[in-house]
Amino acid sequence: MYETFFEMAHTPFVSSIPENALYMSNMLDETLSRLEYAASRQLFAVVTSDVGCGKSTAIRRLATELSTEDYVILYISDSKLTPRWFYKGLLDQLGVEAKFYRGDARRQLHQQLEIIRGVHRKNVVTIVDEAHLLAKETLEEIRFLLNYKMDSHQPMALILVGQNELWDKLRLQCYAAVRQRIDIKCELPQLDRSQTEAYIKSHIDYAEGASEIFTEKAVDEIYKYSAGTPRAINKVCTHSLMYAAQRAKKLIDDHMVKTVISAELP
Repeated sequence: MYETFFEMAHTPFVSSIPENALYMSNMLDETLSRLEYAASRQLFAVVTSDVGCGKSTAIRRLATELSTEDYVILYISDSKLTPRWFYKGLLDQLGVEAKFYRGDARRQLHQQLEIIRGVHRKNVVTIVDEAHLLAKETLEEIRFLLNYKMDSHQPMALILVGQNELWDKLRLQCYAAVRQRIDIKCELPQLDRSQTEAYIKSHIDYAEGASEIFTEKAVDEIYKYSAGTPRAINKVCTHSLMYAAQRAKKLIDDHMVKTVISAELP
C-alpha cells in the first residue's frame, strides 16, 4: 500500500530482498570474506550475533557467492537436531537414503563426500543454522565427523551459525574438544549510527524510492529504537512508511517515528 504512495518499484524493508541488493556493512563484508576462505580451504567456522543482526544475510550472500561449479552447499536448521537426523538431513540433500545407525550413516556421508570431492571435483560446505540450540551430543558428533583419515584431512567446510549464546556454550570446559577444532570465529555486531543510515538508504535505493524520505532526526530515533539491529530497523521503517502513507506525508520526521514506536511497536 505504501509502495504506491512513495512510488516504489519494490518493497524495501523485507527479508526477501535479493542477495545482490543486501546492505553490506564493513563487518558483514569481512565476515563474508572469511566464510569464503573457510569454504575454499574446507575449514570449521562459527558465526554468532545477537538476534536480527545479519546472520541470515551472511548465509544468503555466501550461498550466492559460491559457484555451483565448485561447491555443493548443504543447509540444516533444526532446533532439535540429533546426530541421526543430522546425518539424515545431509544425506537426504545428497539424494541418499540414510542408514539407521549413526556410525553407518557417518560412513555413508564420508563416502558421498569422497565422491563429490574426488569424482566431481567440488567442495562441500555444510551450514548448520540455529546452532546455539544444538545439544552436546550433536556438537560432539560433528567433531567426530571432522576427525577423518587420522585427522589429516577435513572432509568438508562446516559453518555453525547461531546467537551469541552459542559461543558462550562453546567456552565451557565440556566443549573444549569442539572449540579446539574451530578454525575461524566471526561475530556480527549491531550497526552504528552511520551504518544504520546507510542501511536505510540502501534499502530505499533498492525500492527505487525518493532518496529523501527519512529526516536525519528520524534516523536518530530509528537508531535509538533499533540499537542498530537490522531486523528492528526493518520493522520501524516499515511501520513508519505505512503511517506516513496513510496520512499522505512524503517526509518522515522524528515526531512521526516516535509516534509509531510508542503506538505500534513493542
